[in-house]
Parts: sequence; C-alpha cells; structure tokens
Amino acid sequence: MWLKVLGGVLLVWLAFTVLGALFKFLTWALVIGAVVFVGAAAYTAVKGRNRRAIGR
Repeated sequence: MWLKVLGGVLLVWLAFTVLGALFKFLTWALVIGAVVFVGAAAYTAVKGRNRRAIGR
C-alpha cells in the first residue's frame, strides 16, 4: 500500500518537474521568438520605406 502511494507521489513529482522545465524552455523560446520577430519587422519596415522613397 505504501509503495503504491510513494510511487504515485514520485510520478506526480516527476511530471511536475518535466512540465516545469518545459514551461521554462517555452518561456525563453517565446521571448527569443518575439525579439527576432520585432527585429525582422523593424528591418523590413526600414528597408521597405527606403525602397519606396528611392522609387519615387
């Protein structure tokens, strides 16, 4: 009986550990993705604005 309870607690603890690591990774991936997206959007806006100005 105690072995089943201890095994269940260990399984829940392991699941929370894996989920915590996954969310930590996804948080950093989201931050890096947002920085890259904003940088690419800014680069495109600046590059596009110069091209239109030269074309006129």
